[in-house]
Amino acid sequence: MTYFTSLLVFAFRGVLEGMEKTKNLKIPEVTIRRLSAYLRCLSTMHEREEKVVSSSTLAKNCGVNAAQVRKDLAYFGKFGIRGVGYYVDDLYRDIRKILGIDRVWKMALFGVGNLGTALLSYKDFLRQNYRVAVAFDIDPRKLEMKSVEGVPLYHLDTLQKIAKNKKIDIAIITTPVSQAQNVVDRVVQANIRGILNFAPVHLNVPENVFVKDVFFTNVLDNLVYLLCQT
Repeated sequence: MTYFTSLLVFAFRGVLEGMEKTKNLKIPEVTIRRLSAYLRCLSTMHEREEKVVSSSTLAKNCGVNAAQVRKDLAYFGKFGIRGVGYYVDDLYRDIRKILGIDRVWKMALFGVGNLGTALLSYKDFLRQNYRVAVAFDIDPRKLEMKSVEGVPLYHLDTLQKIAKNKKIDIAIITTPVSQAQNVVDRVVQANIRGILNFAPVHLNVPENVFVKDVFFTNVLDNLVYLLCQT
C-alpha cells in the first residue's frame, strides 16, 4: 500500500473502532493503528503466497519489536504456534475480523469537487471492503452528470431516502468548510454514525456519532517540524 492508502485505511479504522467502542473499550488506539500496519504487511505476504511468518519478521516489516506484536495480538486471544510462528492466511483473516472489515461497509461521499472526485476514482477502497455507494452535491451543473466515476450522484436533499435505501454506514465529507457542518447535521439526521472528515474544520456531532479527521496539512506540519530539528 502507498502512504496515502495507509492514511485512509487508518482513518477508516478509527471510525470503525469508535462505532464498536463498547467491544474494544480497553484497547488502546495505538494498538488498533499497529493492527492496521500488521494487516498491510500480511496482505503483501498473502499476495506472495507466503505461508508462515514469525513475530520477529512481522515486527521488523512493521517497524516495531516482536514483543509488541505479541502484546497487541494478545488483547484479542491466542494466535500462532510456539516455535512455528503465525500462519499468514489465518492471521490475515483474524485481523480483518478484529478490525471489522470482514464485511462490506457502504459509504456516501459529500462534495464532488477535486478531492471528492479523486476519492471516487480511488479503487483501493475496494480491496479493503469499503464501497462508495453514492455521492451527493448541490451544484446543478454537477448533478447533470448523474454519476461520477461510476458512482450515482444525487442532490443533498434526497439524503434521507437514499441513505436508508442503500444502508449507508459511513459519510465522507469533502465539502467546503462553510458547508461541512450543515452537511454533517443532515448526515446525523439520516442515522449515519461514522464520519470521515476531509474538511479542515471541527465538526459538532452527538456522542453516538464518530468522526475521524484527515487533515493533510497536519501531517505536513509534523513532517516539517521534524525536518527543522535536524
